[in-house]
Amino acid sequence: MASEVAQIPAEETPAVAAAEKPEEPEKPAAQPADSAAAPAAAPAVEKAEDSEAAADKKDEAVKQDNEEPKKEEAVAAAVAAKSEAPPAQKFNVHKTNFEKDIIYLYQFSRTPLLPSLSPYCLKVETWLRLVGLKYENVDHKMRFRSKKGQLPFIELNGEEIADSAIIIKELSSKYEKNLDSGLTAEQRNVSYATIAMLENHLIWIIFYWRAKYPDNVLKGYKVNLQHALGLRLPNSILNFFFKITFGRKWFQGTKKLKAHGIGVHSAEEIEEFGKNDLKVLSEMLDCKPFFFGDEPTTLDVVAFAVLSQLHYLSKDIAYPLRDYMTEKCPNLIGHVSRMKDKCFPDWDEICTKLDLNAHIPKPEPETKEGKEGGEQEKSNEQEGTEGDKIEKELEKDKSNEKESTEENKEKEETK
Repeated sequence: MASEVAQIPAEETPAVAAAEKPEEPEKPAAQPADSAAAPAAAPAVEKAEDSEAAADKKDEAVKQDNEEPKKEEAVAAAVAAKSEAPPAQKFNVHKTNFEKDIIYLYQFSRTPLLPSLSPYCLKVETWLRLVGLKYENVDHKMRFRSKKGQLPFIELNGEEIADSAIIIKELSSKYEKNLDSGLTAEQRNVSYATIAMLENHLIWIIFYWRAKYPDNVLKGYKVNLQHALGLRLPNSILNFFFKITFGRKWFQGTKKLKAHGIGVHSAEEIEEFGKNDLKVLSEMLDCKPFFFGDEPTTLDVVAFAVLSQLHYLSKDIAYPLRDYMTEKCPNLIGHVSRMKDKCFPDWDEICTKLDLNAHIPKPEPETKEGKEGGEQEKSNEQEGTEGDKIEKELEKDKSNEKESTEENKEKEETK
């Protein structure tokens, strides 16, 4: 269109084209030349104006034709930019409103004698406290499990990490918090083998006792199932169902114990296995505060998490393995106490209040302070008003006394 319009000059009008035709012989004019030229000039001007208006319309059409592709290009560029932008990331975690770099720990509920009935959960929380990482326990009432079907597991920045050993390994690498960095190669090997004994042998001996005596688990750790499960049913009913399902579902009872290998032995043989494990640990520790010297390592964390399950069992419940550790391995009792004091200074608060996050400072409510301040002001006002009343009463008494003395004087003078 633009090239076509450029070939047609704007000045080219029908009147001009007519003027270029060969001249015709003049006819005799009935009127003067001026009067004849005027009517002929008027239609020529009108035609010229019409041609200019048509040319302007063509120019506007050309501009619109040129602008439409540009608009289409702009829209296409915007669509392409949106398609290139990365989509909003969706996190497949339970804690969707998480804070960056805060570790969210999913574990068992508290008990009045022990922060966690699971040695694996207590292991992770002890390690987090020992290395000083920020974490928060999620009060899920034991409803959630990891994708592997385990407790504990953590969520960090929208990612799930399960299994206590993998959790510690991943966090150690991410935050450079390796408790075993000062150990020799030989000590690391000893630590690895001892941890394997604790987690794959001694723990299963404890699990065997728990599966066999579920009623003693509730009594021995004073478990409140209403609080632990977040249910309103009476504890008597919950305890009844717990006894039925504990051995069958939680630890999958004798099938899981037999699959491990510990369940095929007699109770006496299993007890002897446990005593041997405790004896080995006691000899390794000897007189040292911790297994490899003056500072705790990963082995100390695991040993504390497992031995606490024995040591803090109520004395009202008979358990030969606990009694053996108390009588024959007093240095292990000392080790448990040292780790408790070092990692859980709020132990009593945890067990008394069953608070999952006793380690997180809680701000005092403003309303309480306001009420206290208001009460103090009211009491001060009351004290002030009472003082004013007493002063007024005293002044009245004094004025009455003066009046009475003056009356007596007047009576005496009259006499």
